[in-house]
Parts: sequence; C-alpha cells; structure tokens
Amino acid sequence: MEALQQYGSESSDSEGERYGTRTVRQYKVDTAPEPLGISSDQQFHQSLLLATGQREIKHNVEYELLTRPAAGPLDSTGEFARMQRIGSGTAERQAVDEQMFRQQERQFRQSGRAADPSIGAEGRIVGKTEDERLGKRKRKAKGKSEVLSGADAYQGPWAGFEGDTIGEVSGPTAEERAAYEQTTTAAATGTGSAPGKLSADAESTVFHGAAERDYQGRTYMHVPAELRHDYERRSVVPQRLLKEWQAHNGGVSAVRFIPRNGHLLLSSGMDGLVKLFDAHSSLKLLRTFRGHSKAVRDITFTPDGLSFVSSSYDGAAKLWDTETGQCRQRLRPGGVPQVARVHPEDPNLVLVGLGDRRVVQWDPRSDQVALEYKQHLGPINSLVFTDNNRRFVSSSDDKSLRVWEVGIPIAVQLVADPSMHSVPALALHPHGRWLVGQSMDNRIAVYSAGEKLRPHRRKEFRGHLTAGFACQPGFAPDGKMLVSGDAEGKVWCWDWQTTRIEGSWKAHNKVAICAEWHPHEPGRVATCSWDGSVKYWG
Repeated sequence: MEALQQYGSESSDSEGERYGTRTVRQYKVDTAPEPLGISSDQQFHQSLLLATGQREIKHNVEYELLTRPAAGPLDSTGEFARMQRIGSGTAERQAVDEQMFRQQERQFRQSGRAADPSIGAEGRIVGKTEDERLGKRKRKAKGKSEVLSGADAYQGPWAGFEGDTIGEVSGPTAEERAAYEQTTTAAATGTGSAPGKLSADAESTVFHGAAERDYQGRTYMHVPAELRHDYERRSVVPQRLLKEWQAHNGGVSAVRFIPRNGHLLLSSGMDGLVKLFDAHSSLKLLRTFRGHSKAVRDITFTPDGLSFVSSSYDGAAKLWDTETGQCRQRLRPGGVPQVARVHPEDPNLVLVGLGDRRVVQWDPRSDQVALEYKQHLGPINSLVFTDNNRRFVSSSDDKSLRVWEVGIPIAVQLVADPSMHSVPALALHPHGRWLVGQSMDNRIAVYSAGEKLRPHRRKEFRGHLTAGFACQPGFAPDGKMLVSGDAEGKVWCWDWQTTRIEGSWKAHNKVAICAEWHPHEPGRVATCSWDGSVKYWG
C-alpha cells in the first residue's frame, strides 16, 4: 500500500498535489477552449473582465481592476430594460429604430441636417427650436378690425403663416426682363452680343496641332494606311479606358465619329464650342470651332465626312468645313434647332427639327427653308432615315412617332399609344430593318423599320436608369450589340439577339448622355457626359 502511494506521488506531480499521505488529483475540463494564437497573458486578462451587473467574483482581483471606470455601452436608465440576451451574451438595443433612421436619412438628403442621436432617445434637430422640430409655424398677425387696407388690414383666420409667398409676385422685374430681351434680340440678329460672349454669326476656328499638313501635304482628313477595317471579328465589350479628354467647360451634348473610317471624333458642348479629336493615333485635340453664342444641342456629319452641321440654342444651324474649320452656310429657321440629320445619299438635303413643333428641310446651297413638316404637337427630339432612305421618322415631346415620305409634308403613319412614353432619342440598326428608341420609362423600345413602323412587344432592353434624360443609344458596326448611357453615369451593353446585359461600368460622374460605337473597331466606344468629359474606351 505504501509502495502504491509512493508510486503515485512520484509519477503524478504534474497532475495533483500531495496532502499528508493522500494524493488529490485535480483535473481541469475546458469545454470552450480559446482559439489558437492567443497568449496565456491575454487569456489571463480576459478572465479578469467583469460583466455588466456582475455581483459575485470567483477569483482574486487586484484593486486597480476593481476601481477602474466601466468600459463599453452605458445604460442611461440604470436598468437592463433595453438589454437583450443572445447566445454570446447580451446586446443593447440602439436608441434609433429602423423607421426613425429612414426618416432622418430622408430629412438629411432633403434639408442637409438630421437629428442628434446623442440627445435623448429620439434626438433633437440641431439648430432648430422645439416648435420647428414639431413642425409648428407661427401665424401672421390678424390685423386690426377697423382697418380695411394697408399693412395693418384685418386678415382674421385667413392671415396665413410667416414665410408664405402665396399671392406675392415672383420672377424677374420689368427692368430685368427688358435687359434680357434686348440681349436676346442682339444675339439673334448678330448686331451685338452680351459682354464676354461671342455673337451668333462671328465664326472662328483654332488649330491645336503642330502643323496642319505633313511632309507630303496631307491634312488630318487623310485616312491612315494602318487603319484596320475589321468586319469579321465579333463586337466585344470594351475592357479599359484609352483616353479621357476634358473637352468642354460645361456639359457635353453629343459625340460623333467621322463616317466610313472613324479616325476623327467630333464633340459638341454646352459652352457653345465644337471640338475635333484624333481617335486613331495621337488621341489629341486637333481643332476647335467657334460660332455659337449658346449651347450646341446636336451635331451630325455629312455622308462623306467633309462637313458637319451643328444645331444650337441660339437659333442657328450651321454647316462647317471639317478640314479648314470655315462656316460654309448658316440657317435661321425661326425656332430653336433641336436636332439635324443629313440625307445619307444627298448631302444637300438636311432635316432640322425645331422646338416649335416643325421639321424643316434645308438646302445648304441657300439659306432658305425648302419645305416644312408640321403635324407634331410638341418640340422635335430626334430624326432618323429609314426604308432605304425614302422615309424618315421623327419623335416629339407629344409622346408620338410620325413617319414621313421625304419631300411630302404629310405624315404617312402615326405611332401613339396611351401607355406610350416620350422617346427623345432614336437609332437605326446597321442592317436597316430595326429601329430603337430610348423611352422615358427606363427601357429601350424596338420597332420594325419596314413598310410600316410597328413596335416589337416582346423585345426590349432594360436595366439602366434614363427617366428624364435623352441618352442617345448606339449600335456596334456588326449590329450584334447595343450600347447606351444612363442617368447615373454608367454605360450599358446588351446582346441584340437575346437582350441580355453583356456588361456595364461606371464611366462618368454625371449622366452619360451619348454613347457612340466606332464604325470599324468592334471593341471601341466613345462616351460623353454632362461633367464635361469625353472618354474613349477599348
């Protein structure tokens, strides 16, 4: 027996302690071991942490630990009414519930200030009195009952509240209106201009390159020999940003590639300027066209690319020489030109859509209007030639599409529906059989462009946000992909056959108003935005 006790005391010193002739073994069972990587010192300090409201301590604690201030969330009521018991302990409920948080979030977005959560359970609007916080407004004085007119006239219960502007005259004064009309008339007639602004008919151009001609006498209109004409490769979504131009001081309204080759890129801006960029080799600014006193709404090339037409809010549509920068001809149709399109087969036939509900046919060889198309009930937004260029389609703010025969001022078809939204931008498929329109209900509608214009009910493109913005869509050169910007500055690409979204990316800080696919490069897209930038993707 003594031998067994001696054997146990010698072999189990690490497992227990010896008291007299008996050995008491102490086993420690840890059902929740600490994770690996925590030192013994950290485990010791974690064991000394006291829970909130703990009244019993099962181990010796130093005086400094007992007298140190409490850490963690404070209970302002001194009770545990807001404490909720969970699996790992207790959790304190926040003072702001979901409903109040959403309410304060909306208030912060609208007025720029919200409740202070550190003051009371419901907070207090910083900088407001109690009456303002509760939405109370102070009424105006009722006036004197014996006074019928004047400042102290009797108002009674109809006195209203302080700060109301009901019944008060607002807007510019008579002197301000007279000055504005004088400035507008001078800019429209070309007899004068506002200080610091260019008159409507004072055209000029600036070349930004080193030399206008190379050693062989060629200008930037010459197509580079190394330019690829890739028609076989399928269009793909652009993967990276090739170049960014801070093109205009204001927003950019449109971008256009030169037809056939696409080695030049044209942009129009809200600063009244039109700029030309090299989109192939140097990717630099080549020329600036000055000639509008107000923002340029739209631009379009002639079929050969030797000239282009600009439409501005100053009431003028002008024909420019792409190579020299000279203004060849100007038109003042009596309204605000919203959009202009040149006939693909006849460069002397230009259609100009106006803000006074008319579409005028202009021959650039003269400054006169040859024909007027007027059956719309709202401003003209977009024009596109269809049916082998024998007809054209016009869209308007009156939520309708009208089909016209070229040269006949009577609409041959009206497309309108009570559930139809306005279609401010149109684009024709490269094969000529389909027409797409940017609808104001956040979708791109599809129409057949044959003998009759019919909506394709089963085919539409969704996913982007364009309500309220005339974002111009565009097609890939092979017609297998569709591209468009949206109000959030994103660019979206869809597969034409399946209407599936192939890709989208954040391109601009403001609305991406126009997206144009390169006429030959299957993976290059130019976009512009109201933030003043033009970006080239590839």
